[in-house]
Amino acid sequence: MGVAAGPIRVVVAKPGLDGHDRGAKVIARALRDAGMEVIYTGLHQTPEQIVDTAIQEDADAIGLSILSGAHNTLFARVIELLRERDAADIQVFGGGIIPEADIPPLKEQGVAEIFTPGATTASIVDWVRANVRQPAGA
Repeated sequence: MGVAAGPIRVVVAKPGLDGHDRGAKVIARALRDAGMEVIYTGLHQTPEQIVDTAIQEDADAIGLSILSGAHNTLFARVIELLRERDAADIQVFGGGIIPEADIPPLKEQGVAEIFTPGATTASIVDWVRANVRQPAGA
């Protein structure tokens, strides 16, 4: 959070009823291999569990992987909970099967970035490095 020292800390989570986590594990490994600390929460996490984990782990960002079609509801709830818990400085990004038309409203709600199928692990790592834990005005 903020300008903390040490590696960037990212919680990678699978909210909702998704039972497929291969992509989330690939992203978690890519972030870890890039020198970040990654906390993978596993399948079937509630937004409350995800936010609790991010706060307890002093995370800089939360990466959500959603394939179920519930992205509008789940992203919104995570953002809402972060605001309620005074942790809105934890950036939220995500990916999965998300229609292009849904991306602008998600960003308006506070989701920092959305990666759709075909995004490379390198592009995700580069985005996290460039956008997470940046001082105001940077």
